[in-house]
Amino acid sequence: MQNTKLLLTSFTFVGLLALAGCSFPGVYKIDIQQGNVVTQDMIDQLRPGMTRRQVRFIMGNPLLTDTFHADRWDYLYSLQPGGGERQQERVSVIFNGNDQLVSLSGDFMPGVSRDQALLGNDNGTNVTAPVQGSEKPKSEVPAKPGSLLDKIQKDVDGVETVPVPTPQPLDTSPQ
Repeated sequence: MQNTKLLLTSFTFVGLLALAGCSFPGVYKIDIQQGNVVTQDMIDQLRPGMTRRQVRFIMGNPLLTDTFHADRWDYLYSLQPGGGERQQERVSVIFNGNDQLVSLSGDFMPGVSRDQALLGNDNGTNVTAPVQGSEKPKSEVPAKPGSLLDKIQKDVDGVETVPVPTPQPLDTSPQ
């Protein structure tokens, strides 16, 4: 009888411990981050005409490189706070046939801070697409001769492009 009471008490105690361990409300859940961290500062550094190497230096290696669309790199980032809803951001970078940056699309856009847009104080940095045929561009006023702008313009106009040398392949024939 004494052994049965002890056995029943110990089974009850073990059962309560198992039940408390499964439903304990103070369990810590970790934040889960996946993909490439992309910030607005990274997007603001991108310029049309950049090479793939320059984009890789700024953004890092792309998460997805599609074999069917070799001219597109995709950067994905997802964050799921412990027990919270998953948030995902995506940026696609598109190159032309000369491996130069042509455009980008996704959740980030150049010059638009998502934090400022959410708070409502944009500081006039929004980038808007021009409407077709709405306004003719203003003609530029030429710089005054001898001014700093004139000197800079002459320097820019005098720049000659130099092709990048390609190394000769190594001779692999046995000698």
